[in-house]
Amino acid sequence: MATIPSHNLRPHTTNQRTQYSLSFRPHFSRSTLITFPARSSPARAMSRTDEEASISTRLEQESYGLTTAEDIRRRDGEAKESKRLRDTWRKIQGEDDWAGLMDPMDPVLRSELIRYGEMAQACYDAFDFDPFSRYCGSCRFTRRHLFDSLGIIDSGYEVARYLYATSNINLPNFFSKSRWSKVWSKNANWMGYVAVSDDNEATRCRLGRRDIAIAWRGTVTRLEWIADLKDFLKPVSGNGFRCPDPAVKAESGFLDLYTDKDTSCNFSKFSAREQVLTEVKRLVERYGDEEGEELSITVTGHSLGGALAVLSAYDVAEMGVNRTRKGKVIPVTAFTYGGPRVGNIRFKERIEKLGVKVLRVVNEHDVVAKSPGLFLNERAPQALMKLAGGLPWCYSHVGEMLPLDHQKSPFLKPTVDLSTAHNLEALLHLLDGSVILLFITFLL
Repeated sequence: MATIPSHNLRPHTTNQRTQYSLSFRPHFSRSTLITFPARSSPARAMSRTDEEASISTRLEQESYGLTTAEDIRRRDGEAKESKRLRDTWRKIQGEDDWAGLMDPMDPVLRSELIRYGEMAQACYDAFDFDPFSRYCGSCRFTRRHLFDSLGIIDSGYEVARYLYATSNINLPNFFSKSRWSKVWSKNANWMGYVAVSDDNEATRCRLGRRDIAIAWRGTVTRLEWIADLKDFLKPVSGNGFRCPDPAVKAESGFLDLYTDKDTSCNFSKFSAREQVLTEVKRLVERYGDEEGEELSITVTGHSLGGALAVLSAYDVAEMGVNRTRKGKVIPVTAFTYGGPRVGNIRFKERIEKLGVKVLRVVNEHDVVAKSPGLFLNERAPQALMKLAGGLPWCYSHVGEMLPLDHQKSPFLKPTVDLSTAHNLEALLHLLDGSVILLFITFLL
């Protein structure tokens, strides 16, 4: 079997982003009254970690002059959250469908949603969007240095594999291609990565288990890719899924992106699906039956990456890749951000039967989260859905939804820009918003 290259061949470079952490500490909103413009490239993107826009820094250094005692109380709070995560990680992963954790928002769940959201954000920050670069469409950093190059400290994860997909799919507003004649690959785009939590005792103590994380690249704030969707469903069994029910269907464009390959390209010689299943299978076989160790599989993605997260989480469970050699079932969870509908009602029922847990973080004004299936979807009358269930454009969301509203946030300026509602960083700010409000209330 041919080897799939795990990264491009460029020299390692270091991004100048301010360091931020994926560790298990409370995250405070990093800016006040910010409008999130459409991002042309990650290098110019407004970062949640921008020190110049840091509300917590301003509060500490200028307005309130926080004391050492307050710092100690905050550190104590972080330690308590780490302990709670270690003891309750199964509930945070959706064991009980997040009952009682979303309203009011559980602080540990919030911290985890932000952490996995930042894993998805890393796919944007590391992606080469520059059409004048011969590496356009690739990752700007090597696999082993991804988190360090992005300034992500204390992540507790090691990237095990990069994921690629063929760009021959009819999604012109999603893929990025270089204008150079000699490029790293003419027919592939970097899609994300598979990572696994490391052997560091502190990491294992915080998590309470070893975690396999799959992060998919999405579409930043661009909405044009929605128009590229074929917007009709087809059976997943026709794309190699081991599904016993031919009525289980998913959007054809998502399936093509996930399952197509180009044997003439070293990076997409195997489909994104084959790459994911192979790596997850390897990691489960390596760690799944270790004595005294728990294991979880968590998939994350924003926008189109959210659709791929749901599809790959379903695939891992359907193919039984989450079962160890001794028959232990590893829980599979998908955290998606601004993700579209993926399949029909039978797809929803099948994913629930397999025990896959999905939590969708959405902005109520985001058009992507309402697509495809604008008219025939889970909100339509049940009688109508029953009659129209066999139509190729009748969709249903899966899992639980955490709705947010940027128009009600005191930290974001009012805007008519539709892309703001789809911005991942805006979603992460909204998740952080209630923490900031409580923080300021305490200080006042």
